[in-house]
Amino acid sequence: MKNQLQDAVIAITGAGSGIGQSLALQCAKQGSNLAICDINLEALQATKSQISALYPHTDVLTHKINVADKDQVFQWSEDVFAYYGKINVIINNAGVALSATVEAMQYKDFEWLMDINFWGVVHGCKAFLPHLKKAPWGHIVNVSSLFGLISTPNTSAYNSAKFAVKGFSESLRIELMMSHKHLNLSCVHPGGIKTNIANYARDGGDKLGSAGRMTTKERNDNFNDKFAKTTPEQAANIIINGIIKKRPRILVGMDAKALDLLQRLLPVRYQKVVQKVFS
Repeated sequence: MKNQLQDAVIAITGAGSGIGQSLALQCAKQGSNLAICDINLEALQATKSQISALYPHTDVLTHKINVADKDQVFQWSEDVFAYYGKINVIINNAGVALSATVEAMQYKDFEWLMDINFWGVVHGCKAFLPHLKKAPWGHIVNVSSLFGLISTPNTSAYNSAKFAVKGFSESLRIELMMSHKHLNLSCVHPGGIKTNIANYARDGGDKLGSAGRMTTKERNDNFNDKFAKTTPEQAANIIINGIIKKRPRILVGMDAKALDLLQRLLPVRYQKVVQKVFS
């Protein structure tokens, strides 16, 4: 069976670290050519260096992009298309975190997170869709989260963005099914992944529960130690397999699968379970 990703052009946001970096490496292993971006140019160059060392024949185009900036994302898509002449996949992966109660959270921090985690996905889809339509096949991958399936305290902004990504993705996928059958869309829901998202996070005031005195970084480290069982490399493999199999929804990790089932079985009462865990 022919490897669909061989010689494909794949664009990835947030490729400087975590899942985005692992996706770039795994796509290079598949024989794809890459257009990777990140707001952290130094981290992005480190990703490119790793790819060049392991897969020297892979073409890698890098751009420093803030996905919250619509004009930057649209210009990036034009630059990628001008360079490669085609685009097959856009993976909207870039994201940040915010830890705060609703009462304490500042509007500016809420807007900052939504601009990146939600609007960054919208910008990526709208900027790259015209180019995907021109290719023989195309695929949009929007990274939501386990927190796009269930909610937890202190993460209302993050939940809002990730639930919104899920709804946006499902609507867009139906539109593609109706009008562009050569295009597919996957919405990804990673569970606990050992990443450094706290490096791109903000604290937003008082927090609830036993973790009330922790910074976002401390909470991230604590989460990684106790709950994050999936590595970025494992997550990337699951996502790539989902792209190849054209899965509309990709759950990453046993925790994501278990809590997705819990939410479906107890769509309201699961909140009491979460309350006990965080109290």
